[in-house]
Amino acid sequence: MADEPLELGEMSFSDWHAHQDKLAEVGFLTIARRLPSLVTQAMRMAWRASRRDTLATIALNLLGGVFTAFGLLATTGVLTALFSEGPTPDRVLAALPSIVLVGVAATLRTGVQAGAGWAQSRLDPQVSRLTEERLYGLTSRVELVAYDDPEFHDALQRARLRGVAMADSVVTSAINVVTAAVGIAAVAGVLGVLHPVLLPLLLLAVLPDAWAAVRSAKMRYTTLHALIPANRRKWIIAELLADREPAAEVRSFTMRGFLLRMYDAVARAEQDVMLNLARRQTFARLVGEALGGLGSALVYVVLGVLLAVAAIPLAVAGTAVLAIRSGQSSLANLMHATNRLYEEGLYFTDFLEFCAEAERRVPAAREASVPESFEHIVASDITFTYPGAEEPALREVSIEIKRGEVIAFVGENGSGKTTLAKILSGLYEPDTGTVRWDDTDLRQVNPEDLRQRTAVIAQDHTRWPLTARYNITMGTGKGEQALHAAAAVAGADQVIADLPHGYRTLLDRRFKDGHELSGGQWQRIAVARGFHRDADLLICDEPTAALDARAEHALFERIRHHSDGRTVLLITHRLASVRYADRIYVLDHGKITEQGDHHTLMSLNGLYADLYTLQAAAYR
Repeated sequence: MADEPLELGEMSFSDWHAHQDKLAEVGFLTIARRLPSLVTQAMRMAWRASRRDTLATIALNLLGGVFTAFGLLATTGVLTALFSEGPTPDRVLAALPSIVLVGVAATLRTGVQAGAGWAQSRLDPQVSRLTEERLYGLTSRVELVAYDDPEFHDALQRARLRGVAMADSVVTSAINVVTAAVGIAAVAGVLGVLHPVLLPLLLLAVLPDAWAAVRSAKMRYTTLHALIPANRRKWIIAELLADREPAAEVRSFTMRGFLLRMYDAVARAEQDVMLNLARRQTFARLVGEALGGLGSALVYVVLGVLLAVAAIPLAVAGTAVLAIRSGQSSLANLMHATNRLYEEGLYFTDFLEFCAEAERRVPAAREASVPESFEHIVASDITFTYPGAEEPALREVSIEIKRGEVIAFVGENGSGKTTLAKILSGLYEPDTGTVRWDDTDLRQVNPEDLRQRTAVIAQDHTRWPLTARYNITMGTGKGEQALHAAAAVAGADQVIADLPHGYRTLLDRRFKDGHELSGGQWQRIAVARGFHRDADLLICDEPTAALDARAEHALFERIRHHSDGRTVLLITHRLASVRYADRIYVLDHGKITEQGDHHTLMSLNGLYADLYTLQAAAYR
C-alpha cells in the first residue's frame, strides 16, 4: 500500500520548525555582546587542554600584529622617499633602509604566524580529547532514568553530533578572532598616526558583509536546530536499513520498501527545508556584497577628496591605501571568524548546557557506606513514574527480602517487575518511599558502591564487542579461578571451549577474527557475567529467555545451587521455575496484589494461580 499515509510521530513536518523563533531577535549587537563570553569559554577550554600551546598561540599572534604595524609604518618611509623630488636612483637609495625594514618586518611576521599556526594545530586534538572525555564521563555517570527522558535525548543528540565536534573549531575561531582583532588594532594604530580621519574608513567596506554573515549564521542555526528530531529519526531508519542485527528481519518481513518510503518522506522534507535555507542565505549574501561594494567605492572617494584638499600628502595616502586594504582583509577575517565563532558557539553552547544539565543529574556525593552484609532488604511504599509518563509504573509497593532467600517477582508484561528490580539494585531512585539494607537508607549511599554489591543478569543484556574474557569479567581482575568458576556455573565454559581462541576470542563478527554467538550462547555469557560478580544480591531478570528447555532447567538448578547462602531475586514468566522460591510477589499494574510461597498463592486462586494454571495446561 504505497499510498498509505505514514505515521511519523515526532517527525511530523509541522513540528520541525517549533524552535525556529529561538534566535529570531538575534542581531549583530547581540553577537557582539556574546563574543567576549564565547572567546573566554574557548580560551578556558584551550587553557585546560594545553597551557603551553595556548600561551604560544596568543603570544605569537600578538607579535604578528606588532610586526604588521611596524611594516606599515616603514612603508610610509619607503613611499616618502620614492615620491620626493630628485633623480630616481637617489630616491631609491634613500628608500633602501625603509625597504629593508619592511622586508624584515614581513619575514618576522611570516615566521611568528607560522609558529602560531603550529601551536594552534597542536591545540585542536587536545581540545577534542578533553571535550569528548567530559561528555562521555558525564553520560556514563548520570542517573539511569535520564535515558528515559526524550528531552535529555534531544540535548544529548545536539551535544554529540555538533557540540563535541565544534569544540576544537570554537577554539580555532576564537583564536582567529583574536588574531584578526590584533591585525585591526595594528592597522588602526597606523591610520591613527597617519591621520585620524582615515580610521573610520575601515568600517565602511566591511559592515555590510558582517551583517550578511551574522544573518546567514542565524538562519542556519535555527533551521538545523528545528531539524534535530527529524535527523534523529532519519538516523534510526538508516540504522535499520544498514545494520546487521535487523538485516534478517528486514528481509523476512519485506520491510525494505516501507522503510525506504519512510526514509524518503523524511529526507525529502529535510531537503526542502535546506533548499529554502540556501535560497535565503544567498539573498542575504548578495545584499551584503552589494552594500559592501558601495562602501569600498566611498572609501576611495574620501581618499581622493583628502588628497585634493591637501589634507594628507601623497605618501601618506599611498600608505593609507595599503593599510586600509590590510585592515579590510583583517576586518573581513574578523567578521568571518566572528560569524563562525558565533555559529559554532551556538552548538558549543548546546554542549555546555548539556554538560551543566548532566552534572545536575549526577547523583550527589553521599557519606553513608553500604553494609558489609545485610540481614534483610526492605522497600517501603515505593512509587516511581517514568519521565513524561502519565501514570506511575509502581504505586506504594512494599516488599521484604531476607538474606539467603530466593525471592520471585511475577506478573504480566508492564506490571513493574523490572522497574522494581532496578530500584532495589540502585539503578533508579523512587519518587517516594525508601529502600533500606538493614538500617541504611540507600538514598544516603553512593550508588557506585551499592552496584559493586549487586549483580544483574538481564534479559536485554549487552552484547559487548569485546573478548569472551572481558564479556564475563567486565574489566575486573579477580583472577583465572574466578573467571573459570563463573563460566562453569553458567554453562558458558562449553560455549567458550568451542571458540577458536577461547577466552581471547573477540565476540563481534564486524571485526577481523571476530566470532558471533547464538542468542542462547550469549545468554550463558551474560549469566556468567552475573555469577562472576559474586555479589550479595543477585537479580535474575528473565535469565532463560533465549535458552532451550534443557538449558533452562540446568540453569535454574545452577541458580538454586549458587544461591546457597546468597540472596537471589528472580524475575520470570516461566512460573514452573519459581515454585521453590521462598516468597513470590505478584505485581499487577504497579501494585503488589499477592505474596507468599507457591502453595499459598495457589490456594488464593488469584492472578498467580490463574497464570500458573494456564501455563501448566499447555504442557498437559
